[in-house]
Amino acid sequence: MSISVGYYPGCSGSGTSVEYDKSTRAVCKKLGIELHEIDDWSCCGSTPAHTVNHTLSAALSARNLVLAAKQGQEEVVTPCPSCLANLRTASHKIEDEEYRPKVEALLDESCEEAASVASTLQLIIERVGIDAIKKAVVKPLKDLNVACYYGCIMNRPPELMKFDDPENPMAMDKIMEACGATVLPFPLKVECCGAAAGMPKKNIVTELSGRLLEVADSLNTEIIVTACPLCQMNLDLRQGQVNRANGKSYDIPVVYFTQLLGLALGLSAEEVGLSKLVVDPTPRLRFADVL
Repeated sequence: MSISVGYYPGCSGSGTSVEYDKSTRAVCKKLGIELHEIDDWSCCGSTPAHTVNHTLSAALSARNLVLAAKQGQEEVVTPCPSCLANLRTASHKIEDEEYRPKVEALLDESCEEAASVASTLQLIIERVGIDAIKKAVVKPLKDLNVACYYGCIMNRPPELMKFDDPENPMAMDKIMEACGATVLPFPLKVECCGAAAGMPKKNIVTELSGRLLEVADSLNTEIIVTACPLCQMNLDLRQGQVNRANGKSYDIPVVYFTQLLGLALGLSAEEVGLSKLVVDPTPRLRFADVL
């Protein structure tokens, strides 16, 4: 099986979540997915753009979808839920014949031909499938208790994302189960971690992320699995801040689903970028005979 799609890595994939981009590319190659990175892609606007100007935000994202179409890609995938939300929003807006000229005026080109967009998680679950993943597993994640955390925008709003259940998504759960892990029933899987409030309102992140870590800890979670760079940063990089603010001592690794999936598919710790994580997952992984 061979799947060929356009690829939008997003800005964080070149910096704060380079391990997500690295493991995504490696996993997709293992699963027979050809990722064609959009040539000359640019920032989608992330969180700030749409708070300033909705049309500018749509134009920033639409530019990438138009570029992909010009480069022969009918579909684009991205690992990042924030990028996904912006790209999907732009795609939806430029379908409106009254709104599209406003975006085209900023881009100085037509937006009538633009690629569709999905998350890499959706691509893997829907196009590759659980049966194929099970067959590809060579290093089962046995004896590993994981909690899958989706964050608040991967599946929301449902009328825009059109993927999985907005209140109880199961895509990552199914992938982790296919890899042999024990998936715990995590009741806060779509609750907010504090998102981008970490800079202006650090207390929001320490409170919300602290709640997520508290529940995960109460379930005896060994590793939290996520698909969002911002969620991963708040729970991993800021875990020390959360501990100090709440008087706790959590030590729960937070990894991308592509990293654990990659290990199960036989990729090395280096190939999935485990060394980039702040809370070291290797002791748990070695104990579970994954490394």
